Amino acid sequence: MQVKKEYKKQKNIKKCGRVEIINKDYKNSRNFEITAIVVGTETYKTYLSIRDGEVEDITCNCQDYYNHYGVCKHTLATIMSFAEEASHQPKQETQTQANLTNNYRNFKQIVNTFYNEEIEELDHEEDIVIKNKGTIRLEPKIIYDKFSGDMKVEFKIGNKKMYKIKDLSEFYTRMLEREFYKYGEKLQFVHTREMFAEESKPLLDFILRYSEIIKYANSNSNSNYRYYGKALSDTSILLGNSGIDDLFEVLKGKKVVFQRDYHTDEIEFTEEQPKIEFKLKKMNEEQYVILPNIEIFNVTIMKGKNYKYVLNNQKMYRCTKEFEKTNLKLLQLFRQNYMTEVLLGKDELIQLFSIVIPKVKNAIVIENMTEEEIKKYKPKELMIKVFLDFDKNDFLTAEVKFVYEENEFNPLNEKLKLDFPRNRIQETRALNIFRKTGFMFDAKNLRFILPDNDKIYEFLTEDINYYMQKFEVLATEKFKMKQIKRPKIGNLGVKVENNLLSIDLKNMEIDSKELEEIMEKYALRKKYHRLKDGSFIDLEENKEIDFLNKLVTGMDIDYKELENGEMRLPVNRSLYLNQLLKGLKGTEIVKNSEFKKIVNELDKEQLEEEIKVPENLEKILRYYQKTGFKWLKVLDHYHFGGILADDMGLRKDNSNVIHYCRLCSK
Repeated sequence: MQVKKEYKKQKNIKKCGRVEIINKDYKNSRNFEITAIVVGTETYKTYLSIRDGEVEDITCNCQDYYNHYGVCKHTLATIMSFAEEASHQPKQETQTQANLTNNYRNFKQIVNTFYNEEIEELDHEEDIVIKNKGTIRLEPKIIYDKFSGDMKVEFKIGNKKMYKIKDLSEFYTRMLEREFYKYGEKLQFVHTREMFAEESKPLLDFILRYSEIIKYANSNSNSNYRYYGKALSDTSILLGNSGIDDLFEVLKGKKVVFQRDYHTDEIEFTEEQPKIEFKLKKMNEEQYVILPNIEIFNVTIMKGKNYKYVLNNQKMYRCTKEFEKTNLKLLQLFRQNYMTEVLLGKDELIQLFSIVIPKVKNAIVIENMTEEEIKKYKPKELMIKVFLDFDKNDFLTAEVKFVYEENEFNPLNEKLKLDFPRNRIQETRALNIFRKTGFMFDAKNLRFILPDNDKIYEFLTEDINYYMQKFEVLATEKFKMKQIKRPKIGNLGVKVENNLLSIDLKNMEIDSKELEEIMEKYALRKKYHRLKDGSFIDLEENKEIDFLNKLVTGMDIDYKELENGEMRLPVNRSLYLNQLLKGLKGTEIVKNSEFKKIVNELDKEQLEEEIKVPENLEKILRYYQKTGFKWLKVLDHYHFGGILADDMGLRKDNSNVIHYCRLCSK
């Protein structure tokens, strides 16, 4: 069959003149050898050997030949080219050439005999392809072993007549190589995706995905661990957890052959939920019973990776997460304890309605009980109050009250004896919120307490919003005063007098005595600092704290200088201070005229206008040297220090040095 597929390909190669016979060792028409070069996607070398009128050897170095060890398109092109060359010999040939031509014609007859049957079948193959296109179906058969819990799936293929796929690895290879294969008289086709019916393509993708695993597991696995020579069966796909999920996704809404206990049924894969319920019945005034509506041990439960499945009454159900946590969980409890019914007394109804029914929701249907009877045992709506405060140690405290209509109580008081229905599930969830937040149980005062500063800060910045959504939150005035603060600097005064720079910080909202500790925390990139009064300062993205940090560190100020709210510094710090003030938004800054004058005169444009270079130096100095001169004059005027760098390009000749020495002395 491989030869058939290659015939058309070799005709195109030969037609384009890409075959070059490089060696012919011809003895007679029954004994000769041919070596050729064939140019395809790459350059290939072919070889043909005829002995006693039979083909002894045909080889090619292409991958197709090595895959099949048979005739490829390149060897076919070589043979046809050699035969055609022989048929076109010139008429003015010598006797030897004439004999050679006749011998070539004899070889051509061999070639024609060798391929005629294949060529005739080629058209028949194309008819089969056209006829079967889009009609090939796949049918799964699921086999379940209830003792081991294993589930596997086999497959049939066909259109009118169905054939079992005996080797999934080989089927995968056929699809990969687009191979023509004959299953029987009623089914033969080229294995391409287009040949399959649309409804079978999802199942085809499933088969190919798992068949690839089977093929490579069997080819690469250690022989010591193989079962009858193979790691995995080639006849079926054994379904693991992920496999069950994948197969259900392919087969949902369809009916499939299903074999179990040596019986074969047709089951439907459905996304409906199974009709599994439990009934609460009143047997008499003192006794009740819970009964399932099905035979619980006739149900098969299967576990996928993401879902659980129930097999019952010729249907495979995929359970939702809600159904799995309620109805299915209750069913499994019955099965695990080998129970077909559960008896309970009248006194247990409160627990049933407060713990079980809220958890399983609609899994239990109540019968033979009036609404008035149910109200006696069904909990009312739970309201939760939380009272927040700080104790004498500045620890955060939380007192909790549970409220059921007119009944209000402290849930941490275990000595209370309460005789009304309570929603234990909601109560437990509420108390767990406090534990997850970091609160500890204060047994002496029957309340929760949060002593850790980091946890308190986290609570005040984030957790309190969640609490306000879940509970009714009430807070004392003391609690309200200890919130997160972002203190402002307030009005800031800057002035220059008596040749000193003065900064007024008396309106700052931060206690200057705590400033050093605040700055230490800020330098360590802490999120907050807790003040002596128990409140917190937020240190993240705080412009005011950043300003103070740069002011203190950049001017080498002792924190004690800030205690009186005013700093006095050398006037040469004016420019640095002015730059810091530009980044301080939202603060009113008052500057006196002398400070403004210094800042303005140090501006480059101001230098150009007001300071003149002496006439005797005007023609000597270059532009950048004149700028340096003006800058030194301003520094000298305000008694600022300055450094004249060598990198200014002033050249170290004596004349320039003398000029600048004279300038500095004036």
